[in-house]
Amino acid sequence: MPVSKITKSTVDRMGPWTVLWDSEVKGFGCRRHGTEGRHYLLRYRFDGRQTFRKIGRHGSPWTPDTARSEALRLLGQVVSGTNPSAVRRAGDAFAGELDRFLAHKRNELKPSSFINVEMHLRKQAAPLHPVELARIDRRAIAQVLAGIERDRGPVARNRLRSSLSAFFEWLVREGLLDVNPVSGTGKATEGGGRDRVLTNAELSAVWSALGDDDAGDIIRLLTLTGQRKEEINGLHWSEIDFDRALIVLPPARTKNGLRHEVPLSPMALAILRKRWSGDAGEGNDGPVFPSLGWSHAKTKLDAKLALAPWRIHDLRRTCATGIAELGVLPHIVEAVLNHVSGHKAGVAGTYNRARYEAETRNALELWASHIEKITLD
Repeated sequence: MPVSKITKSTVDRMGPWTVLWDSEVKGFGCRRHGTEGRHYLLRYRFDGRQTFRKIGRHGSPWTPDTARSEALRLLGQVVSGTNPSAVRRAGDAFAGELDRFLAHKRNELKPSSFINVEMHLRKQAAPLHPVELARIDRRAIAQVLAGIERDRGPVARNRLRSSLSAFFEWLVREGLLDVNPVSGTGKATEGGGRDRVLTNAELSAVWSALGDDDAGDIIRLLTLTGQRKEEINGLHWSEIDFDRALIVLPPARTKNGLRHEVPLSPMALAILRKRWSGDAGEGNDGPVFPSLGWSHAKTKLDAKLALAPWRIHDLRRTCATGIAELGVLPHIVEAVLNHVSGHKAGVAGTYNRARYEAETRNALELWASHIEKITLD
């Protein structure tokens, strides 16, 4: 490997996937991962074993001179019988880097996606928070994932795994880790595939088992409107037009970034009016569901039922299939779901800006009548 005095110019000239060792301080080096930034490190021996210690990323405060001074300080600990890698710093723990990662991701992700990632890493990954990054291995990750799968199911496991992998990949790019410990951990089989549609009997059973709480009303609205869970979960009163009987989702709250108007059937409108009169005052612009308590709602619901494995997202597919079976045309089904595909993809989507409000309202009212019939029979 190249050995030369580490200076700003030699660091700037480093190619991807290279390491430069300093000619003045033995063990002091700079590593470049791919096309990402450069990172200073120290290689030393302690108790007969070669060990590496991260110093920091090139750039303020770590210049070649400040990083070399830090390397000399760490070597002084080695000479005095202290292993620098055993001296814990706040930033060496999972929690110590989490805020910085989330600040980095906040502007990259849609608000709804960011909320999910933050929840995964702050709450579901809490057992990892006090652990030093260097001590988090594949087994530690697997144990956390197994616990989430046991408590919340395979879908929750896979979503947490994805967020953890993104976090650790960022740590690698920042020079704080050499490998991503999530790599090699298994993805759970989510079951039910992507074509699960609840039968009328299953839908009736789910509806009958719902409680009079936030989760119950969310699932009722998901069933009646066919919208995505995060769109209904995150509803604010400002997004509900009672006079026109509409949910109006702004672009920032939809998956495709397009404003979406969802007609409310009398059944759906009644659910929201009940909550408005009971939980909100005039001018209130807060959340419709302020105390979600959502994490265990599906588990509690399944405990009351005897259904084949199903997911909350299956309600959206069930609604789409159901209104199609009631005779609603495919392009109206897509308008209900806010899909930009099929009839509204490409050139057709560019020139066909119709929202089909009357047609989508009729479709969802037909569907609500069907739900009322099967749940009362």
